[in-house]
Amino acid sequence: MEAKDALKELKNGRISPVYALYGKDRYRMKQFAELLADKLLDKDERELGIVKFDTSETPLEEIVGEAETLPFFVSRKLVLVRDGSVLASSGKENGKIEHRTESFLSYMEQPSETSVIVFLVQAEKLDERRKIVKLLKERNLLVPFPELTETELMGWLQRRAREHNRTMTIEAAQLLISRTGTGMQALSQEADKLCLFAGEGGTIGEEEVARLTASTVEEDVFALIDAMAELRMERTLALYRELLLRREEPIRIAALVARQLRIMLQIKELEQHRYSPQQMAGQLGLHPYAVKLAAAKARRFDTATLGRRLSELADLDYRMKTGQVEKTLGLELFFLSMGEKSGAGSPQAGTGIR
Repeated sequence: MEAKDALKELKNGRISPVYALYGKDRYRMKQFAELLADKLLDKDERELGIVKFDTSETPLEEIVGEAETLPFFVSRKLVLVRDGSVLASSGKENGKIEHRTESFLSYMEQPSETSVIVFLVQAEKLDERRKIVKLLKERNLLVPFPELTETELMGWLQRRAREHNRTMTIEAAQLLISRTGTGMQALSQEADKLCLFAGEGGTIGEEEVARLTASTVEEDVFALIDAMAELRMERTLALYRELLLRREEPIRIAALVARQLRIMLQIKELEQHRYSPQQMAGQLGLHPYAVKLAAAKARRFDTATLGRRLSELADLDYRMKTGQVEKTLGLELFFLSMGEKSGAGSPQAGTGIR
């Protein structure tokens, strides 16, 4: 069952006896569980009506026993089960806790009318070879929560603003994602802060986002790499000094630059094998939006240049950590060397920078 369909049924009062939520988007999984709690229980019933378990600590048969037990002083019970072993494809059935899955299979023949079990699976995929997963799939009780794409995230931010009777421009949403990242918890907090500033009926534009949100170190490193690619040495050094003023360690800055260059190099190699952005994201363990940003920057470099810069940074990292070079000056000289090697202040043929 798709998440949007499960939410629609939930809002219409159609509640299943069991749900298995899984995927990378833990924020929306948590929101689904919160909405389910709102539908089942009043606020003053939550203390007695919500029971939490973890399959790394509690056998599945005990969880089933709790679901079969009639609730006390409340009409219904919500059983939240954090799981990383019973349903997950990476889970180990023979861990410290032995789970008798037949107890759950038996429970599903006639589930309790006064309990709802929600598995919050800490994994991107489920093991469809297991009987318990097969049964939940047959009953249409598996609800995946994959990460939202950039377009979906922007749409979600705009809807959140509308819920507060505000308007957020698409450019503002894009800048907010660029500054805050793709984590929905952080995005929701920043969006709410912007809505508070805009006021009833107000509009949130790029200017408001730029004024009220701080650029991240990663964003500044991206800008620094842009300046490097364009051989704008003054801009590169200005950004580097801004990071130093924010008390960022030169070794950490070098590591972040190296990480971005490595991602760009990997993307160029995967593009040669005709990988789609979505496939590259899965291969690299990144959000598709991060892949999109890195791919755009990778086009400014050729593969040989990226490899050489990584090698130079690795050598510099060693020399900084062993005290052979003063850290702050060493990294500054690395940036300056890029301009010197080009022989000019703008890209030229033969520099390896496009």
